[in-house]
Amino acid sequence: MSDLPRKAVTRTAKLAALPLGFAGRATWGLGKRIVGESADLVGRELQQRTAEQLFKVLGELKGGAMKFGQALSVFESALPEEIAGPYRAALTKLQDAAPPMPTRTVHKVLTEQLGQDWRELFLEFEDKPSAAASIGQVHHGVWHDGREIAIKVQYPGAGEALLSDLNQLSRFARLLGPLIPGMDIKPLIAELKDRVSEELDYGLEAQAQQEHAEEFTDDPDFVVPAVVHQCDQVLITEWIEGIPLSEIITDGTEEQRDRAGQLLARFLFSGPARTGLLHADPHPGNFRLLPGGPEGDDDWRLGVLDFGTVDRLAGGLPAPIGDSLRMTLDGEAEAVYDLLRIEGFVKESVELDPDAVLDYLLPIIEPARVDEFTFTRGWMRSQAARVADIRSPAYQLGKQLNLPPAYLLIHRVTLSTIGVLCQLNATVRLREELEEWLPGFVLEEDPEEGDPAAVEA
Repeated sequence: MSDLPRKAVTRTAKLAALPLGFAGRATWGLGKRIVGESADLVGRELQQRTAEQLFKVLGELKGGAMKFGQALSVFESALPEEIAGPYRAALTKLQDAAPPMPTRTVHKVLTEQLGQDWRELFLEFEDKPSAAASIGQVHHGVWHDGREIAIKVQYPGAGEALLSDLNQLSRFARLLGPLIPGMDIKPLIAELKDRVSEELDYGLEAQAQQEHAEEFTDDPDFVVPAVVHQCDQVLITEWIEGIPLSEIITDGTEEQRDRAGQLLARFLFSGPARTGLLHADPHPGNFRLLPGGPEGDDDWRLGVLDFGTVDRLAGGLPAPIGDSLRMTLDGEAEAVYDLLRIEGFVKESVELDPDAVLDYLLPIIEPARVDEFTFTRGWMRSQAARVADIRSPAYQLGKQLNLPPAYLLIHRVTLSTIGVLCQLNATVRLREELEEWLPGFVLEEDPEEGDPAAVEA
């Protein structure tokens, strides 16, 4: 990979070739079947070839193509196991790695952004990137004051490439749909497009990251690197060492998996409550497990990276989420239905059976019904299959529900986090986090009812 392909015609040609490749492999598979090879064997080989081509192209193109691949990667838990195997390795590669841009390009950006004498700002600067993502890559270095730092350099032409890719991907979203059962690909791509300008704005990212860094300073559970310096195409933050979450998923101990899962759930709900911001890019490449948790060196903390996409939620997550969860768990079908209608999940023109809505929701919120829950790929697949099977009542009802724009990003982040928890196979005390951080989940007592003095008065 010599550089980020910026010409729209080049990128479009690569992406447009994907559906043709899918079709060609299907024909190849049919030919193998005709000459007598096992259907299972042909199917597995077909899936593997498809996965390799799809994610090789997405990774090479970076930009919106890779961003889409990363968004898909957290949902691999929903794939049937016979399909998930070949995809898993290809998906994981997209979570924290991509081909780097040339050193000369990196130096050119640094010269334009930091000045001709940019090297004087660093005691050390490593030309080889330590990580590469969808719109920029990260280099390790040492700042002039001795601090170890991460230097994120934005790819030239990243904005143009991002929009071009997502527009092209949306044209054949129907062909990509079968990758993730029960998931509509088009809204995912549309939502990613809506976030393009924010993702490219390192000023907004620096602000969001610094707000988190200040809130979580000396926190026993979380580490957020502080911002050191920022300009249009360069963002410099403190460096953190840790085990990438992708490695915990593949090789972590049960203790590491459970601790990482608990902290992921805690960050999902506590972050908005403490900062008014929701970290909206929860794929494993953005998290590290670091030693030194509340129980000492043998315990773990969660390092959180990349605040390029956030949802601004003054006051934390919306209270109707907690209210509806609580009432669903209590079996209050009519109250849940009324709240969903008020919030726009059920449109005025649609009439549904409240009990059927309750039956649809209960399996989804199973992790909140118990003190602790083990998130597994099997559970995720069962949920995906339930809402994807056109013969099931859940499918028919789900088609009639609506997702209001205000909840779109929250919904994607929550689903993505659950996908990562299933990849971790983590046992998590989710209810504990909901009770602590989710507005509306615990019904507050009326002070006049609970205070004897108020009654006497």
